[in-house]
Amino acid sequence: MSPPGRPRPLTLMFLLGMGMASERINCPSRCSCQYLEVNCTGQQLQEFPAAIPLDTRQLILAANNISYLPAVELSFLADLVYLDCSKNLLGDDLDFTFIGVAKLVYLDLSFNNLMQVTFSTFSHLLSLVVLKISDNPNLVSIEKDAFANNTWLRHLDVSRTGLTFLDTSTVQDLPNLRFLGLSDNLWHCNCSFLDFITWMTESNINFPDADNITCYTPEGLRALKMPAVEAQLHFTCLTQLYKRDYVFLCLVGFCIFFAGTTAAWLAGVCAVIYKLRTSKGKEEEEEDED
Repeated sequence: MSPPGRPRPLTLMFLLGMGMASERINCPSRCSCQYLEVNCTGQQLQEFPAAIPLDTRQLILAANNISYLPAVELSFLADLVYLDCSKNLLGDDLDFTFIGVAKLVYLDLSFNNLMQVTFSTFSHLLSLVVLKISDNPNLVSIEKDAFANNTWLRHLDVSRTGLTFLDTSTVQDLPNLRFLGLSDNLWHCNCSFLDFITWMTESNINFPDADNITCYTPEGLRALKMPAVEAQLHFTCLTQLYKRDYVFLCLVGFCIFFAGTTAAWLAGVCAVIYKLRTSKGKEEEEEDED
């Protein structure tokens, strides 16, 4: 007989079997589960998996065919801190998707079909530290205040997208940003982009693959690296005048000349009138004396 207080071998095996069975029951189909982690990598999933344990901290959905993340199902995973959705078919409709996972620290949305990032996309992720949205070739727009609430953001990667412009304040106002991926984008290096290029050269942020952060347009600046582009844009934008600038200056000069001429004419008319009235007044005084 087994010593008192100790479970019998059969009982122990039964309890272990029940625990393993319970773990298998709580794990989504075609996924593997460990303690607080669910891994569904490369399972050709078409939809967000069901029956994910509510205490999951790490969820990996990489390399599937998921095109939609349901906000309600995600909100059940309130303790989620790590979410990898890379290499899927997620589109641009992600506004308010992450409203229920405020503890999220790591989010990977690379290799998807994102088209834009608005303020509502990540505004509820107040604890976000790492955000990867690289390799989204259709991503053409990131709103100026898209990361305004993500003040803990330290690692941001927007490499290999369709971006042509990024407002300086979008990243400049992130106090903890240390890593910013910008390589192999379609940057349009015009005068509007000069502030951003100047900020890049003066900041202490790490820009990985910096040799591939180059201009795509205009043709004269294509493939040039940002430091070289900054010098050229300073000369072009701050010293050179375009045809429309000359037209504007001519209009301003004409307006000043016209205004000056009109003012001089009015002053002359007023002087003549004043002189006439003064002379007339003196004549009337002389007549009264006579």
